[in-house]
Amino acid sequence: MEKTVVGLGEALFDCLPTGRKLGGAPANFAYHVSQFGLTGYAVSAIGNDELGKEITDTFDKVGLHYILPVVKEPTGTVQVTLDDKGIPQYEICLGVAWDNIPFTDEMKALAQKADAVCFGSLAQRSKVSRATINAFLDTMPKTALKVFDINLRQHWYSREVIETSLQKSNILKINDEEILVVKSLLELQGTTYGELCLELIRRYDLQMVILTCGTEGSYVFSEQEESFLPTPKVQVADTVGAGDSFTGAFVALLLQGKSIREAHEMAVKVSAFVCTQAGAMPRYGEMGVEG
Repeated sequence: MEKTVVGLGEALFDCLPTGRKLGGAPANFAYHVSQFGLTGYAVSAIGNDELGKEITDTFDKVGLHYILPVVKEPTGTVQVTLDDKGIPQYEICLGVAWDNIPFTDEMKALAQKADAVCFGSLAQRSKVSRATINAFLDTMPKTALKVFDINLRQHWYSREVIETSLQKSNILKINDEEILVVKSLLELQGTTYGELCLELIRRYDLQMVILTCGTEGSYVFSEQEESFLPTPKVQVADTVGAGDSFTGAFVALLLQGKSIREAHEMAVKVSAFVCTQAGAMPRYGEMGVEG
């Protein structure tokens, strides 16, 4: 049976030193899920402008489904600069389309049939989009995977948003810098990664926590198991979208019935490949992934 997976939140352009690239974590996630033969949807909002048209044209070109209502605000952009290791720094523009995502009947129908969704904290910086994200989550089947890819950016988050999101999700994706912020914000008691992740699992009734640690490696923790894999050494073009590709591959394989370890192995492989490519949505080419 065909699986439907949704990336919900910001759709925007990353303005990189090398040029403009379509991005936004939810859209990146939906694209990477679709590379595994699942039906990926990007759900956001765009402006009535050239950038908005470029987003729909790009999604059409790569075969990605979308629900992108046109609103009065302009399509979102992010100025991205890369440090000497290729790590991105972001300047995120305010008052843009994805801050004003309406909850439409089309979105409600999609939520009712979705097998998984990935959402973050950034698109919840505005009341309008936060209400839409929560309505979408509440409309989904109880059996669906709800992945909170926390994705902390600048100061665009709060304890309230993080706690509500954790309560509505069953998988948390977080990195080694973010988990320290969350430890302080939520007053967690653990001292090791394992203790912190298990504390989050138990407090918020999560199925698992995915913890990425950059070049050091990544973990997946559940009540039953712990999976660790080192990060492959590759020639990095940039790391934009690498985390989203990790999440997309992981969720795709879980939905295809693979084990946590198998899903983790593919997520590491895909993420490493994306680091060797410019931008967040490269073609998989000869990676060996069958979509």
